[in-house]
Amino acid sequence: MSFPICWRCLSNASARSLRQTARGSRPPTGVLALAFSTTPYVQFPLSPKKSSGVKVIHKKGSKSLVIKKGKRSDDNRVRRPAPGERKALRKRIVLSNVNAFEVEGMQDVNAENMYDGRLRGHVLGLPGPIVDQLRAAGAFKPSQAWGMFRRPGMLIRRETLEIGKIVADMHAENESKSTLRTILVGERGSGKSMLLLQAMTMAILNSWTVINLPEAQDITIGHTPYTPLASSSPINYVQPGYYAHLLQQISVANPHLADLPLSQEPSKMTIPVPIPPNISLAHFASLGASDREIAHPIFNLLVTELLSPGRPPVFFGLDGLAHAMQPATGYTAPHMTPIHPHNLEILKWYFEFLSGKKTLPNGGIIMAATSQSNAPKVPALDVALSQLEGPIESPAGQAVPSKERIPFVKYDEGVFKTLIGGEKAIEIRRLEGLSKEETRGLLEYWARSGMLRERVTEGFLGEKWALSGGGVVGELERAVVRMRV
Repeated sequence: MSFPICWRCLSNASARSLRQTARGSRPPTGVLALAFSTTPYVQFPLSPKKSSGVKVIHKKGSKSLVIKKGKRSDDNRVRRPAPGERKALRKRIVLSNVNAFEVEGMQDVNAENMYDGRLRGHVLGLPGPIVDQLRAAGAFKPSQAWGMFRRPGMLIRRETLEIGKIVADMHAENESKSTLRTILVGERGSGKSMLLLQAMTMAILNSWTVINLPEAQDITIGHTPYTPLASSSPINYVQPGYYAHLLQQISVANPHLADLPLSQEPSKMTIPVPIPPNISLAHFASLGASDREIAHPIFNLLVTELLSPGRPPVFFGLDGLAHAMQPATGYTAPHMTPIHPHNLEILKWYFEFLSGKKTLPNGGIIMAATSQSNAPKVPALDVALSQLEGPIESPAGQAVPSKERIPFVKYDEGVFKTLIGGEKAIEIRRLEGLSKEETRGLLEYWARSGMLRERVTEGFLGEKWALSGGGVVGELERAVVRMRV
């Protein structure tokens, strides 16, 4: 049987009909689709991606991020710093540099040459035992450039000779036991902390008792435990840990206390632990350093012993005066108000001697130093120091009057009561730049130590003296020693 249509024509017609059917099933082109939809897309779920079985080969030198899930494995190669390790590293003081040249013919400071005017402008070395006592007393600062030289030394400047003459007069037997109460002021880098160190050195050389508060910020910042003193009115606060550390400093910085016995037996109500008879003052201070619960009463009794007749003169030092004069500390009272610095027992004790409320029967020096690099803004302290100093002379030769109170500024009356309200005025010592003779001696010492590689000529001396603001020690050190082009 034959068909009227051949198979080829029938197959072509079937393909055309299928294409027309597919075009008819499409949606009209004029219909707009929504840009988004919140309906779950379940009509045509995506099939999971199948692995092709082809491994990706990274090129040589390329890096890929590999994140491991689960518990992190301990890596023995990384060691976290122990508690207090970073603080110890930050406050580390290096007093010697074996790579520096040793200055030949360098004279050591002693009790006889500390006020010799012929040594003005010379750098004198500190003996080893004196260095250990000064380190124990906290006289050195991490910001000072001790680690650049072979051994510690100090420049004899005009203010050093003045303090040395006062110490020598107090140490003389035929002189009356007088007391020097002074505050060191000056611009940043003028050498206030260094002069405080020199005064402590002179006190140690004459076998005085040195009690130094290295940083007032450590007392007021709020990092030490404190407790209210029940017997005080108004309530003052005691820092047992700081007293224990201070007693340890006193016992190490004053070796002559080992030869001074305790003259009076303490009452058991004050110190509950048994005290051996005929105990030395050094051992007595060590007892308070080992037990912070009894550190405060032992410190009070130790100061009473040091001020008894027949004892050597004393030196009380404080650095960072502005932190002790600010309106509030980092500590809070039970009713959640900040504690004033003068309500801390250790600062109250110091300011009683600085203001003249308490005297030193055997004579001595009460010295405080201000700081311009790390100090809070205390308007009352600025006005009080300006009024104590009086009019000063500007670099242009004009007299600058003292500061007066501004009516719309709130001042702390406790600062004026401490500094100005005493019977005797506190002496203000302003440190300025070095003279050209003193600057020459310092530059020559740096050159002999290997820190200065240029010849100290008149032109070089005048250039560095002018660039340092007229011989400011800190700026001079920064321009000559620390800065290398």
